[in-house]
Amino acid sequence: MFYQTLDILGTVAFAISGVLVAMDKRLDLFGVLIIAFVTAIGGGTLRDLLIGNTPVAWMRDATYMVTIVITVIIAIIFSSRLKYLRKSLFLFDTIGIGLFTMIGIEKGLEIGLLPIMCIALGTMTASFGGVIRDILCNEIPVIFRKEIYATACIVGGLSYFLLDTSGIPEKYSYVAAVFVVILIRLLAVRFGISLPNIYGNKKA
Repeated sequence: MFYQTLDILGTVAFAISGVLVAMDKRLDLFGVLIIAFVTAIGGGTLRDLLIGNTPVAWMRDATYMVTIVITVIIAIIFSSRLKYLRKSLFLFDTIGIGLFTMIGIEKGLEIGLLPIMCIALGTMTASFGGVIRDILCNEIPVIFRKEIYATACIVGGLSYFLLDTSGIPEKYSYVAAVFVVILIRLLAVRFGISLPNIYGNKKA
């Protein structure tokens, strides 16, 4: 119940993120709903399809669909005030990618995947909703730019397996890995840390 609650809260955060992007692009109501939907469940859907966990989670549990629709309606009604919540939403989104990274890793472990594959699955779960959103909105996905995003998920996943193999109880390794993802993401944004620029001083 606890982890499902966190999953729903993360879904709400990502749905609102999608609404904000869609409204910035001045999409119609249907467009806003679609962008919110793919942002919230895109990564989990792709994960479930890859591991053969079908029907995918949101098709088996209507809670996700209902949550997204209600979130979109509320976000549109209070759209004029959402701009004041952007920093809070960033924090919530960051917590979400930490949680979803570990949810993806656990899904991989359940079916016996290698650790490196589990980390890839966790990163995909946390990041690919945003990738689909950005592609649909004609933007370069954030994980393909220099901003630290997917890298935080990867490092968090690595830390989980390192802690787990060192004899630390699994639940503590799980929580620590979530905090690693969150901390890396927050520090990267706070201090402007980014991946190396391979293009020198040239502008795109």
